[in-house]
Amino acid sequence: MGKRILLFIITNVLIITTITIVFSILGMFGIHIPSLSATASGQINYGPLLIFSAVIGFGGAFISLAISRIVAKKLMGVQVIDPDTATGEERKLVEKVHRMARSSGMMHMPEVGIYNSREVNAFATGPTKKRSIVAVSSGLLQTMDEDAVEGVLAHEMAHVSNGDMVTMTLLQGVINTFVVFLSRIVASIVSRFVQNEAMQMVVHFAAIIVFQILFSILGSIVVNAYSRYREFHADKGGADLAGKDKMKRALQALQSRADMVDDSQTSLQTMKINGKPMMMKLFSSHPPLDERIRRLEEK
Repeated sequence: MGKRILLFIITNVLIITTITIVFSILGMFGIHIPSLSATASGQINYGPLLIFSAVIGFGGAFISLAISRIVAKKLMGVQVIDPDTATGEERKLVEKVHRMARSSGMMHMPEVGIYNSREVNAFATGPTKKRSIVAVSSGLLQTMDEDAVEGVLAHEMAHVSNGDMVTMTLLQGVINTFVVFLSRIVASIVSRFVQNEAMQMVVHFAAIIVFQILFSILGSIVVNAYSRYREFHADKGGADLAGKDKMKRALQALQSRADMVDDSQTSLQTMKINGKPMMMKLFSSHPPLDERIRRLEEK
């Protein structure tokens, strides 16, 4: 989805884990958190806990969304092109993206950038259409012809114009809510097997962190499944913007250059249009290129 996913998920997990630790520390200093309290009989207050989980879950997801453009630019070393001073190939790149943005009905033009890498890839991200960025690798510009480049840009612009990152954030917020909720319930059950009261608190805290990370990983299966679904839609949107032939040419060009992917940027593979298949299909954010080409031909 709007490219992004693994980085988005990792950022998300780190944020909700940090929030959990902060609340736990506050609790140690005697700052009462009603949503985590139990009744006199030792039962969990499910209602307040669910509300607390939703606040943490959606809060983590929206913080991840808010910083997505900044994080991506920093990690990838993207050089943003100034549309007012750009010349040559850079000028062409900006004009193509802006033309597609206008065709999509966007009022604000996304940032356009290039990152230095031999890989053949591109990504788009950002918290809103107004604050989005489309970036391509120097390797893509050097090895692809103009039609293929236009197809890649159209795919990325389809992600932006469809608002995929916002939809992904809402889905991630729901997943986060259940992750926080279930991890505390399971941690509460586990800690009851410990007799020592001091150790019970330690076990409870450790169990929350462990199960929160575990459930987040399981939740990423749902997020990645949605991402694969949106990739097909972005291909269709790209075909509408640049033409079916150019979109198909882009996918075929990516397929023939699948070995030109920078493995040193593993954390960002799922933020890009072309990522090597992961060991397990369930955790892959992108469908196989063969399947994407086949579906595009059927449309």
